[in-house]
Amino acid sequence: MTLFLAEDAVILGIDDEKYWPLLPPLPSYGYGREHPGPRYGSLIHGQNLKDVVITGHNGTINGQGQAWWKKFRQKLLSHNRGPLIQIMWSSDILISNITLRDSPFWTLHPYDCKNVTIKNVTILSPISEAPNTDGIDPDSCDDMVIEDCYISVGDDAVAIKSGWDQYGIAYGRPINKYTYTKPCRSLHGSEMSGGVSNVTIENVHVWNSRRAVRIKTAPGRGGYVKHITYRNLTFDNVRVGIVIKTEYNEHPDKGFDPKAVPRLEDISYTSVHGEGVRVPVRIHGSGDIPIWNVSFQDMSVGITYKKKHIFQCSYVQGRVIGAVFPAPCENLDLYDESGRLVRPSVAHNMSDIDYDF
Repeated sequence: MTLFLAEDAVILGIDDEKYWPLLPPLPSYGYGREHPGPRYGSLIHGQNLKDVVITGHNGTINGQGQAWWKKFRQKLLSHNRGPLIQIMWSSDILISNITLRDSPFWTLHPYDCKNVTIKNVTILSPISEAPNTDGIDPDSCDDMVIEDCYISVGDDAVAIKSGWDQYGIAYGRPINKYTYTKPCRSLHGSEMSGGVSNVTIENVHVWNSRRAVRIKTAPGRGGYVKHITYRNLTFDNVRVGIVIKTEYNEHPDKGFDPKAVPRLEDISYTSVHGEGVRVPVRIHGSGDIPIWNVSFQDMSVGITYKKKHIFQCSYVQGRVIGAVFPAPCENLDLYDESGRLVRPSVAHNMSDIDYDF
C-alpha cells in the first residue's frame, strides 16, 4: 500500500471537528490523554496493515491545526485531539520524503508497530501557540529507525513512549531496538510504563531550545529505561542540555500505584559539544527512583553562566571517563582515558539540583 505525494501536492485536513470520526481511547493510556472517553481520529489512519509506504517528492500533509489549538486553549473540545498520522498494530512501514505541518496534536504516531523507518521527513508547526504538536512519537514499537529528519515544532521533536501508568503496565508493550540520527531534540517518556530499551540517539543537533535531550518519568509509571546510548550531540543556545527527571507527576487518574517505580540504568553520553548552554547537565534522581550506571565521555560544552553547580546531580551512580567540561558532579566516579580510577564518588545520594537558573 503506497501513498505518493508529488511535488507541490497538498492534503488538507478539515478544521471543523464535527466531521472527524471518534475512536476509542488507546488501550495503554486509559481514559485519554486530555479528556476521559474517545478521541478524534487522524487525517491519515491505519490499523493492522503490512507493507505501508507514505512517500513522494516532498508533497505536504497539512492538518490545519490552528482552529484545533485555539479551541483546545479555550476548552471548547469535548474529546482528545488526534495525531495527523497514526498507524497502529502494523509492520514494515516506510515514511519518507514528505512534509508534515500544523498537526492538531502529535504529528506522526506509530503505535505498537514493527519494522518502522522514517527518513527525510520535514515536520513543522509554530514554536508557540501550537500545544502538544510533537514531531514523532514512537509508541510501544519494535525495531524502528528515524534518520535525516528536520523537525521544528511547538513541543518535543521526538518523544519515545510506551504507555501511561497502570494502563501501560497492563498493556505491556515496550519500545525496543530503536535508532535515530539527525533529528533535533529528543525525549524519552514520560509515558514509558511498558518499558524503553536498546535505544541509540546519534548525530543530533539541537539549537534555540529550552531542553535538548531528556528522559522523564515519575512514581506510578513502573517499567524501565535502560541501555540508552547518546552519541555525537551538539547543543547551540539551549537552556538545559541533558536532563533526567524522575518527578514528572502527570497521571491518567487516581488509580495509579505510587509504589510502581521505574528503573533507570545503563545510560551513556559520548561526544557532547556545544555553545551557549545555561545548564549542561541536570540529572535528578530521587530516593525512590535512583539512576544507575550513567556515563559521560568526551564532553565539552560552552556555558552562559559561570556559577557553580551547572553539572547538577541527585541520586545518581556512574562514571566520567577522561576530560569533561564543565566539571562533573561529585556523585560520579572519575576515570582517566586508560580506565584507571582517579577519584571515587563522594556519595551517590548527594543533591545539587538548582532550578533557579
